[in-house]
Amino acid sequence: MVKRKIDIVGEEGAIPRRSARATKKAKVIVFEDPASEEVEIKAVQVNSEFTESSKKKEKVKASPRDIIDLSSLPQRVSSNWKVGAHVSAAGGIENTVLNAAKIGANAFALFLKSQRKWISPPLTESSISLFKSRMKELSYNPKHILPHGSYLINLGNPDDEKREKSYECFLDDLKRCDALGLELYNFHPGSSLGIVEPSVSMAHIADCINRSHGDTSGSKVVVVLENMAGSGNIIGSDFVQLGEIISQVNDKTRVGVCLDTCHMFAAGYDIRTEQGWNSTVELFNAQVGLKYLRGMHLNDSKTECGSKKDRHDNIGVGHLSIRTFAHILADPRVQDIPLILETPSHEESSKNWDVWAKEIEVLNLLSTSSIPNTNAASDALPSRHDTTNSIENAENPRGGTNGAHKLKLDSLAQSIKDAITTAETTGRRKKATNASASRGGKKSRRGKRKEEEEEGESE
Repeated sequence: MVKRKIDIVGEEGAIPRRSARATKKAKVIVFEDPASEEVEIKAVQVNSEFTESSKKKEKVKASPRDIIDLSSLPQRVSSNWKVGAHVSAAGGIENTVLNAAKIGANAFALFLKSQRKWISPPLTESSISLFKSRMKELSYNPKHILPHGSYLINLGNPDDEKREKSYECFLDDLKRCDALGLELYNFHPGSSLGIVEPSVSMAHIADCINRSHGDTSGSKVVVVLENMAGSGNIIGSDFVQLGEIISQVNDKTRVGVCLDTCHMFAAGYDIRTEQGWNSTVELFNAQVGLKYLRGMHLNDSKTECGSKKDRHDNIGVGHLSIRTFAHILADPRVQDIPLILETPSHEESSKNWDVWAKEIEVLNLLSTSSIPNTNAASDALPSRHDTTNSIENAENPRGGTNGAHKLKLDSLAQSIKDAITTAETTGRRKKATNASASRGGKKSRRGKRKEEEEEGESE
């Protein structure tokens, strides 16, 4: 046998001899017998056979021996609040699991295919098998994974032909979830485009959901409607609209809601204080039902409350502030569901996702540390504008003062800002280095041509 190293499975699931892409932490050892066509790959707890799409097919046998360096992955915090991020699927959908583990995520979101194309190649058997084996190897529960639908889908489109195109894309996503063993599918409800009344579009959305349930008979995938920021003719910024759509869905066990904090805030739900958060949750329960809450997107907002603008910011950096996330991450009502970051990564090239890792670390601290949980009563904290009994001076229910509480929160927010600064600085340096190397290469080639020309003239 000849020993050599290659990368692991690429996006299409084939295993090219030299060109497939792998995550940075993974290493693959290949043992190749020159006398046969069999290639043995030491992969992550995988024991499946794959084939390469080429003129000469190779049988690839994966060893059960674990070659991913698990010690290089951060230890994940044990918490009832399942915090994660929307991670990259570059190189293959199976890489999303490793990318989530790299940043210490206990949950994650992903795109099942290109979010900006109507039709994408189907998932390969090898990608599906690797995804499932990595989910098991890295101890991820399918109920904490929140796939995100294509941005092109508009099930509320009043045009029958265009709505059908959206439906086919939507249905394909649901089937991909099923194939991967996932249980949730999050999507943006759609828009009336200003052509029909919102109620008409809501009926179209419910009809499509009912139809999809029939077309995926036997599936347990739950369709998860996302609340929206409220711009234009978009459906779903008002809890009442989400409740109305769900009321028209026949199989209530396969429909749910994902609440996005930035979208809520932009739509006018002021959740910055604990009292405001509790009031909003109680309203959601009355107009939709807490039993339908299947996930959340944790995003700060670059714009003020009621702006109707969907502008995500990093945790503790925007108008929501880190105090908002302190009371959300202390609320038992949002336990055991995916809590997903969709914040800026501030990384154009390194793909270490250090900012997301820091945000996850901070959010986990909010849920597991000694920061006071005052969520038992809706009026436990004073109003944001109550100057006579401000949060900075109020008594901390667990001892100490909320002034110390505020200092701790400010310190955590600053740690995220520092991570952003570092990521941006590293990105600029790398960009400058690449530009310099590119210019140097051009000069080198020009110099070589000049030397060749001069030699030719001398001859």
